[in-house]
Order: sequence, then structure tokens, then C-alpha cells
Amino acid sequence: MEKTKILIVDDDMAVCTSISLLLKRGGYATRFINRPAEALSVIEEFDPALILLDMNFTVDTSGKKGLQVLGEIREIHTRIPIILMTGWATVQLAVQGMKIGASDFIAKPWDNKQMLSSVKTLLALQEVQKKKEKTATHFEHIIGEDPQFREVLEMAQRVSKTDASVLVIGDSGTGKELIAEAIHYESNRAENPFVKVNLGGISSSLFESEMFGHKRGAFTDASTDRVGRFELADTGTIFLDEIGDLEASSQVKLLRVLQESTFEALGSSQSKKIDFRVVSATNKNLEQMVLNDTFREDLFYRINLIKLKIPSLAERRGDIPLLVRFFIENLRMTYDSPDLRVHRDAMSWLEKQSFPGNIRQLRNLVESTVLTSRNPYLQVEDFKRQYQGSALRAQQVKLPSVGAISLEEMEVRMIKKALTFHNNKIADTARALGITRSALYRRLAKYNIPYES
Repeated sequence: MEKTKILIVDDDMAVCTSISLLLKRGGYATRFINRPAEALSVIEEFDPALILLDMNFTVDTSGKKGLQVLGEIREIHTRIPIILMTGWATVQLAVQGMKIGASDFIAKPWDNKQMLSSVKTLLALQEVQKKKEKTATHFEHIIGEDPQFREVLEMAQRVSKTDASVLVIGDSGTGKELIAEAIHYESNRAENPFVKVNLGGISSSLFESEMFGHKRGAFTDASTDRVGRFELADTGTIFLDEIGDLEASSQVKLLRVLQESTFEALGSSQSKKIDFRVVSATNKNLEQMVLNDTFREDLFYRINLIKLKIPSLAERRGDIPLLVRFFIENLRMTYDSPDLRVHRDAMSWLEKQSFPGNIRQLRNLVESTVLTSRNPYLQVEDFKRQYQGSALRAQQVKLPSVGAISLEEMEVRMIKKALTFHNNKIADTARALGITRSALYRRLAKYNIPYES
């Protein structure tokens, strides 16, 4: 019987050796690496059932590097249990790690019994989760009873078992990524990677490195080999979000990979053959973009074998009470507020409102109302204050004149402003900016923006 594999990521060789010996005595197979930059490629190759990740890889003991690596792993591998380790443990650091996706937190020096107990418990929970998923479909967990929406879900479920390319279209905040994930986890590739890529956030200059990877020395600052997103998605599914924002020069490169299922990493002349399924999403009208010559017609037909149109929240208002109850149930646990509930009049009021940001805006409104209300029994006025406040802030937004400021400078200012507004709370800041926590951490590191949670 093959032993359960565990990956250890720590820059201290003594720590790696000690933990490796401990785990081997416990009946596990181990592998360790000292460079966090190698984590993604080694995970792809080694396929561990669990990861032990150190928080600090430099003289800085803030844990930022570990959180960054955690976020990068979680963007691709959403299910592998990850235990964080640090000799500079704080409650705040543990909370940050848990919010990004850590499964447990162990302080150094560790207790051997506690270490083995945590590993055993997380692996057992993982097996239980796998068994549950075999008896329930991922589409059953998607909230909504609207007939038009249910028809989309039924179509998605029918095509999930095939390898057909799927294009999910709909307004921002309608749940396109949720549908894409359900398609993958109901497919025959469910046990393999689901790799998410926001194409709107990748410039043409970085496209090849990000998507195909690069070899060490391929360009300035390429100090190590990098595995691209397509290689990470081998045998699994790659989700190309915001494909309507992809620049023309990058569209050509993407088309070739989709047609031939081969690519070359930057700095390499060796072609690699890969096996993947592609699911794309956009809020743009691609048919009109094809007519305007801003999106390639051949690429459009390549990604558009099956098209799923997600209705906006305005088209399925009857689902608003279902969604609100679901959010409230989650928030009861998140904020330890078992008495949280919504008055009937407030629910009727919510059902009549316009939510141009769709489900994302509704969720944010519910959470902000919960956080600001003094009474757990939420009334119409509680929701009105938050709803009107967000509308007023939207009206007050003024963009600088063209040429007055670079896009990068604007991004830095917006991040700093959001951090200040949310008192340096990473989760709230990322949600307000409309990006993931790991994406926010990358920007904080890129622009060297200081923060303390």
C-alpha cells in the first residue's frame, strides 16, 4: 500500500530533517524543500496529501512570506490541508493564516505528539470530505430556485462529465467562478487540479511567463524555474476568467495552446504536451467584440462549444431571500452570533432593491449590516443605512484626469486607502477591492506597502 505523502517547506535543513524523521516513523512518506519558490512545481510533481509550511524565509519574522506562499498554493490547490509553522507565533498571525486557507497552526518548537495528532486529524477529515462529495453533487450546494437559473445549472451538470469547452457569461458578481468550479468537481477530472487564472490581470509582457512558465535565466529576474498555469492544470481543468479582457497579442498565443495542447516555456525549445479541459468566463459581449475585431473569431469558437448564460440577480429576485438566509447562517458561525436573523419586512425590502453588483453586492451588504448593527434582529433601517452609504460613496468617486497619474500609482493609492478604511484588516480590504486575499498580499509585496493586521 502506498504511503501518504507529506511535503515540508522550510528553509532550515535541521527542521526539515527532524520533522521528516518524525513523520516517517509515523508511517508517512516525506519530501522537503528549502526554497518557497519551488513549492508549486514540487506540489505538482510530488502530489502531497498534506503540506507543512514555514512562515518565515528571511530575517523578517512577520510571516508575510509564508502568507504569500500560502495564498499562491491556495489559488491552485484549494483542498490540500496546510499546516503553518513559525517560531514567532501570534494570535493575529494565526488568524491571518486561517483566513487565507491554512488548516492548522503549530508553533516552534513543536510537540511531537501534537504534530502527529494534527497531521492524522487533518488527513482523516480530508477522507471524510471526499466520501461526502461522492454522495452529493457540487451543483446541489449552489443557492437558487429560479427556473431560468436552474435550467443553467442542469445544463452545466449535463456537460460536466464531458471534456467540452465551456464559456460562462454573465454580469460581474453573478457566480461564474462558482459554476466553473462545480463543472470541474463533477467531471472525471475532479481529483486533478483546478487552476484559476484572471486573464484581465495579466499584461501581454507577462503572459507567456505566467501561462507557460519560464526557465532560469530566460530574462532579467528569472532566478529560478517557474511552472506555468497550463502545466499546473495538466490532467485537470484551467479556468480562464475575464477572457474578454485578454489583449490581442496574447489571444494568438492562447489559441495555439488550445488548438495543439502543446507549449514551450520561456527560455526552452522543448515542447510539452498537456491534457486539460478549459472553462472560460467573461462579462463582455464576445460576439460584438468579434464583429469589432477586438476578439479573435477562431478563439471565440474554440472556447464556446457550450455557452452558459448566468442570469443577473435582477432577473431572479425570488432567490434573494434564499441567498440572504444562506449568508446569515454562515455569518452566525463566522461572528459567533447565534441570534442573527432578518425581519420579514427587511427581507421584502431587500427583494425589491437593485443590485448591479449582483450576489457579491448582496453578500457585502448583508455582512456590513451585520457588523454595524447593534441588534442581531436586523430591520429595514439597518440595511437602508448600509445600502444608501454604498450608493453615496459610489456617486462621490472622481477619477483623475487622463495623464495626471499612472495606473500603478492609482492602484497603490486605492490599496492604501482601503487598508486605512478597514483598519488594516486584510480580508475586508481584499473584499472591498474585489480581489482575493492572496492577490492583495502579492500587491502589498510588489509595491512594498507596509501594514500590520
